Order: sequence, then structure tokens, then C-alpha cells
Amino acid sequence: MQAEPNKSLVGQEYEVEIGPVAHGGHCVARTDGGQVLFVRHALPGERVVARVTEGEEGARFLRADAVEILQASKDRIEAPCPYAGAGRCGGCDWQHVKPGAQRRLKAEVIAEQLKRLAGLTPEEAGWDGTVMPAEGDKLPAGQVPRWRTRVQYAVDPATGKAGLRRHRSHEVEPVDDCLIAAEGIHELGIERRDWTGMQSVEAIAATGSQDRQVVLTPRPGARLPLVDLDRPVSVLRVDENTGSVHRVHGRPFVRERADGRTHRVSGGGFWQVHPKAADTLVTAVMQGLLPRKGDMALDLYCGVGLFAGALADRVGDKGAVLGIESGKRAVADARHNLAGFPRVRIEHGKVDSVLPRTGITEADLIVLDPPRSGAGRSTVAHLTTLGARRIAYVACDPAALARDLAYFRDGGYRVRTLRAFDLFPMTHHVECVAILEPAGKGA
Repeated sequence: MQAEPNKSLVGQEYEVEIGPVAHGGHCVARTDGGQVLFVRHALPGERVVARVTEGEEGARFLRADAVEILQASKDRIEAPCPYAGAGRCGGCDWQHVKPGAQRRLKAEVIAEQLKRLAGLTPEEAGWDGTVMPAEGDKLPAGQVPRWRTRVQYAVDPATGKAGLRRHRSHEVEPVDDCLIAAEGIHELGIERRDWTGMQSVEAIAATGSQDRQVVLTPRPGARLPLVDLDRPVSVLRVDENTGSVHRVHGRPFVRERADGRTHRVSGGGFWQVHPKAADTLVTAVMQGLLPRKGDMALDLYCGVGLFAGALADRVGDKGAVLGIESGKRAVADARHNLAGFPRVRIEHGKVDSVLPRTGITEADLIVLDPPRSGAGRSTVAHLTTLGARRIAYVACDPAALARDLAYFRDGGYRVRTLRAFDLFPMTHHVECVAILEPAGKGA
């Protein structure tokens, strides 16, 4: 006989004291019965009424929204965005928080992940405990930097209006203006057009050029609309069956500027979304690695060649750089972008399978910028056998970073320095650059 499912607690309200911030854009609280609540739209130290959005009796934890603030934190402000709040747009986590306090919350998350997963204090990680804002982003409370140069709009199938997904939902929150969208996105007027038949519209505003692009994903059987926006754009289409990207109008790529060079990025491919991110991260990586003429360097998960190009510039004609990237379009772009460097080679495939096949047994410097899930134990173990003088790990997820730092320690490497950058204001995301060196060096 099949047991009856546990009773859903969705809609149940609890008056709770909010505890510490947790990774993921929420804070931790407990019901009187001891059940853990992950509460969005709250702040540590507040007393709130939390309404359950996911979970059932007996579950290890519940998800909830703060729907009434009984005792507010001094760091709370009225959200500048009219679409933020319980049950609304899921794009931002911290619209209700002063900018400086947002960065402190992110720092607390990084510190907690380092301690829990890597056994490191900030001092042991060579980190001063701060999260630095990008240039131009240090604004007064109530003002929002327009930083997001790539916005994926969802389309409401009932109205054809573009909007953003609600938190952990397929439902679309229609918006008239996303406040974190870069000016180059805002001026296109995506939100004012009818996108009937489309599943999503990605808008891209390149940094350092006037290139604008939209990438349309139609619903099955739908025809593309005439794209008539407020600024000239190129148009790409995602095949709903294969996922491949095809040019409809204009260039199939945008031109991005960073580290003094222009980079081609095709087909809506990956590029840092904050306009200052690419230069900020290149500077942090190069300052940490201190490349020398003649060095042999690896750039893993190299994308369109941002770090590989920066390394090639600095190691000179007697040095060499090998990049590895799994995305076919990104590999083609990287080879195009780095064609002026005869000592750079880009290989296509997954790092954990391609790197062993290269036959490389040593390297002077390594850069890795893995996806959100991190590099993983086996890849890290391989890297620690190459004898690199320094390794730069660029991470957009502090939990994956901390886990991999523990693997590096097992392989004989220690963290020399760690820097954190707020390249995703109003959200819980944060970018880190860790510089590692052999544990015996300078110990």
C-alpha cells in the first residue's frame, strides 16, 4: 500500500527571527518547531512574517518569502525596482538592501563557504574580507547601476510581452524597464514590442563597440517576427529542435573590447556580462600570476580567448599558451581572436579529457575559469602534477571555489591571495580570483 504524500505547507505563514545569510540569495530562519526556512527578501536580525513557497511537512527545509517586516534591519531600503519582492521577478536578490550591505552579505557567504568547504579563514586565504565594487558602481542607496549587458527575456505566451522569470518559476513577470539592464539594452525597447510566438529574446549590448544583437528562440512552429527596435541590431535565431544558432540579419557576432584588444563573440556566446568585468578580471589574474617572458601557460575553459590573449601578450614570442574550450563556436572565435599570436594554440574539447591527451607534463602558469560547477577533483589533481609556479582560479560560485581549493591543498598547493569583486550588483552572485602557489613556497 502506497503511503500518502506529506501535506504541502505552501502558503503557511510563520513569524520568525532571521538568522545569517546563506549562499543563494536568502537568509536562514527556523520555525518554532525547528524546521529550517530559507527566506528571501529578508535580512539578518530582522523579525518577519515568512510565507512558505516550497516544501511539505517533514521536509529537511522549506523555502519562503518575507511578506511582512515586523522589525527591519538598518540596512533595509525600499526596493528601487517596482518588480522586486515576494512572488515577483526572480532576477535580483538584494534590491531591498543598501549597496554596501549587499557587498558585506556576499563577503559573509564567501567566508562561510571557505571555512565550511576548504577549512580556510580569510587570513589563511590571503583575503582582506572585502568585496570590491566595479568602477562606477559605488552609488548611493536607492540607485541601481545599469550593468547587465546581456539580458535573457522570457516571453509571456498569453500576451507576447517580454519579461523576466519569477523566482524558481516558469511564470513571466512582465517588465517595462529592467533597472540593472545596461543602457545599450534599455535603449533597444525590447519590453515595448510584441514577441508573440517567441519563447525567449536575448538582448546583447557589446562593450567597447556599438554592436547590438538579439537572439530569438521561437516556440515550435512559430514564425519569426519582424524585428523593428529603437536601435540597429543584428538578429540570430535558435533552432527549436537542435539548439543551433543561425544568422537572420546582420553580423553573426558582436565585438567586445577588453585588455586593449577586440574579441569576436559569435552566436550569443559567453562573455562577462558586466562592462567592467573582463578588464577587472584580467588585471587581477595578471597581477596575481606575474607572467615572465618565455613562460609556458595554460588557459583552461578559455572561452573566446580573453585570458589566453592577455597571457600571450606578456609571455612574448619565446613563450607559449595552450587554451582548451569545450564550446565549438567559442573555439572558432578564440582562434580568430588570437590569430596574431603564433605561439598560442586552442584545443577543442572538455578539459578533463583533452589536457591528458596533450602530453603536457609541466607548465609555468595556469589560468582556469570553469563553469559554475567548478573544475572538480580529477581536473584539479591533474593540474597539481604540472609544477606550475602560480595558478589563477577565476570563480563565479564561492561554494565550487572553496571545494576546489580543498582539492588543490590535497595536491600540495596553497592560496596565496584571494580577491572578490561585486560584478553582479543586486544579485547574490559574486566573482572571485584566487592565486595559488606550491605550499612550500614562502611558507
